[in-house]
Amino acid sequence: MTTEAADSTDAVGTVAPAADPGFLQRHGGTIEYVLIPGAALVGALAVFGIFVAMFGKNPLDLYFYMYYGAFGTWFSWQNTLTRAAPLILTALCTALPAQLGMVIIGGEGALLIGALSATSAALALQGMPPFVVQIAMVCAGVIGGGLWIMLSGGLRQYRGVNETISSLLLVYIALAILNHLVEGPMRDPASLNKPSTREIGAANMIGSIPGTDVHWGLVFGLIAAIASYILIYHTVFGFAARVAGGNIRAAKIVGLGVDKLILTVCFLAGGAAGLAGMVEVAAVQGRTNANLAAGYGFTGILVAFLARQNPLAIIPVAILLGGISASGGLLQRRLGLPDASVLVLQGIIFVFVLASDALYGRIGFLKGKS
Repeated sequence: MTTEAADSTDAVGTVAPAADPGFLQRHGGTIEYVLIPGAALVGALAVFGIFVAMFGKNPLDLYFYMYYGAFGTWFSWQNTLTRAAPLILTALCTALPAQLGMVIIGGEGALLIGALSATSAALALQGMPPFVVQIAMVCAGVIGGGLWIMLSGGLRQYRGVNETISSLLLVYIALAILNHLVEGPMRDPASLNKPSTREIGAANMIGSIPGTDVHWGLVFGLIAAIASYILIYHTVFGFAARVAGGNIRAAKIVGLGVDKLILTVCFLAGGAAGLAGMVEVAAVQGRTNANLAAGYGFTGILVAFLARQNPLAIIPVAILLGGISASGGLLQRRLGLPDASVLVLQGIIFVFVLASDALYGRIGFLKGKS
């Protein structure tokens, strides 16, 4: 009888591992990374619902149209995925330097420089085979964006300039450069109402994934996110970067090349955002103009923070934020809300995410204690 009772106890423990106090000790951190951002998102939606109710709108209608505009139809899904593509890439611009303890918020600037670089390459290679032009655009976009963010990393490492401030200021410098070139040396004389560069040519556009209206930028984003995850968590380089991010003095003591790590990671981060700029030119705009400053780089910061700087978690979060952005038009038509109300929601989400950061490691029942 004693043996049978013991076997029964073992079986129960196998079926219900959560009853084991050690389960929460082992997996409590993982649960936190899902539970806390999810709660922050729900709280932000609730506050936004109250905000909308103040204008005489039904919050339940708001949530329904947000869902329907983002995921309710195949058209909505395609619109969401199209908007998620640049968000994945610009979010990596913040997430990768975060592994080194750096807060880079200049993805918008890298996107604009990447777009300008890609457009310049396409215009310089007119007459070449489309595949050659597309490869050149990818390389130019990545290099242009990479060097732009690497400048911020270099200023931090060699001159002691705060990377958050420098990367933000570089956004406005990039925007000034774009406006100067688009309205001056690179302007298409035929673009009268909206200054733009000459078109890169329909043959040089990267097109859409077969059977969908979603451009290939989504595939680029998925590949970049997966490659970033492998680089950070499954290579010696990534391990060295995380060690330097945890304690830069200890990293220097053990002989890690911190300077090289910072510059390389910043280049890769900027390259991802620069690739987003190339995609916007080669898949959406067909040229460079002020429409490229659509705020994808700033929304990417929110995506990275909501994903806790995890490259794989960036993918679903970017799709979620892309869906919220895609629903803005429907909210405007059905509820009479300004299209910019989506920006209000994004701001509320960002505040909630920052506030919830203090909860990590402080939720008692996730520590496995009775």
